[in-house]
Parts: sequence; C-alpha cells; structure tokens
Amino acid sequence: MTENNELSISPIGFIRSPYKEKFAVPRQPGLAPDAVSVIEFYPPYNDELAFEGIDGFSHIHVIFLFDKIDYKKFKPKVRPPRLGGNISVGVFSTRSPFRPNRLGLSILKIHRVIREKGKVSLEVLGADLVDNTPIIDIKPYIPFVDSVPEAVGGFASAPPPMFEVIFENYTESVLRKLGEQKFRAICQTLSQDPRPAYKDATDDKVYVVKIYSFSISFIVKDSRIHVFSVNDNGETSC
Repeated sequence: MTENNELSISPIGFIRSPYKEKFAVPRQPGLAPDAVSVIEFYPPYNDELAFEGIDGFSHIHVIFLFDKIDYKKFKPKVRPPRLGGNISVGVFSTRSPFRPNRLGLSILKIHRVIREKGKVSLEVLGADLVDNTPIIDIKPYIPFVDSVPEAVGGFASAPPPMFEVIFENYTESVLRKLGEQKFRAICQTLSQDPRPAYKDATDDKVYVVKIYSFSISFIVKDSRIHVFSVNDNGETSC
C-alpha cells in the first residue's frame, strides 16, 4: 500500500477469446458455453508448479480488468442492460464495468489444462471477456462454499430471453466450416440479442459483430436474428 492508499496491481496474463470487440460479448459468463478461450499467463506466473492441483477443479473464478472502458469519474448509479438500459440503479448492485478499479469477476469452466515445457495455460469455456483482456488473478471455484442454492438474484433472477437465429443465403455453410463447436458458440452468442438493451424487439439497423475471424452482419425481425452476410477478416482466432 502506498502513502496515498493506492494499491498497485499488475496483470498475471491475458485471455484469447472469440470476441474481438465489446459488442456481442455475452453479458454474463456461461451464456455461450461452447465458446472456447485460452488464458495465457506471463512469466513467472505460467510456471507449472503454480498450477499443481488445479486438475481437481472443474471451474475457476477469473478476476479481470475492464480495460476497454473509459472510466474517469465515479458515478453512483448506472443503467444495467438487464433493466432495458432505461432504469438507473446503484453501481454496487450491478456487474457494470463502469465501476471503481474496473474489476470484473467471472466463473469459467476449465476445459483443458495445457502444459508445454513446464509452462501452463488454461483453456476455458463460456468466457464473457473481450480478446486480450488483462487477467488479474484466478482462484478455484469451491462448490460447498461458492454455491448458494437459496440465493436471491434481485432484478437478475432469471436467464435472459433467447432469440431464434436464422442464417440466410450462404452464411450458415460458411460459418460451419469453423467446426461445429465454434458454430454453436456463434449461435449462442447471437441468440442473446447483442444489440443495446434499449432497442425494441425489431428495428431497421444493420449490426455487425466480430467473432473468431468473421464479421457477421445481422438484422432483427419479429424477435429473430437474421444473419445475411459473413466476411472472413483473416485474423488469428482461438
């Protein structure tokens, strides 16, 4: 702790995720369970000894930094997407990224522990993080203390509604070339309606999401996501 009570924290790594920008990132972890990401650790934190015993856990808490957020001044109230983006509540009753220190917390499933030459990275499922998000820390999820069956979820007590995704023209065949798991992850992501929360069920605007190496264009009609164009950006993807 410094004299002015500031605490210096440095990332221990970063995540490689399918989401190349903030738009379309799932608003909570686990909503796109087929989305595979990889947490890479900087030395010396990638030492295999630091992960001894992690194979016994199925999930981890991931503490990360909302580094894409331009946060300059504390605001006590925010407008969470879950309330349509039109109702203000206290920032500490939300998971909004617009918060002091910009720290986020997600529970992610460990898909694979990757060990290479004494170094470790973690392949995880269902991440709600933008590609290259800094990772501050990880901790094992312990069911008997972290799971609270009788907990009350306030205004987020039920999962969000899901939209049907319709692929037009050639778009489905192109995206399926990524493989079935990545195709399912794209469907899971789009079905959550990535548009701003204040939008009506139908509007005229064309939206573009960047997932894996593709820019995917869609519109919304009758509460359905219509994908009408995909373009391969040629970027490296998870």
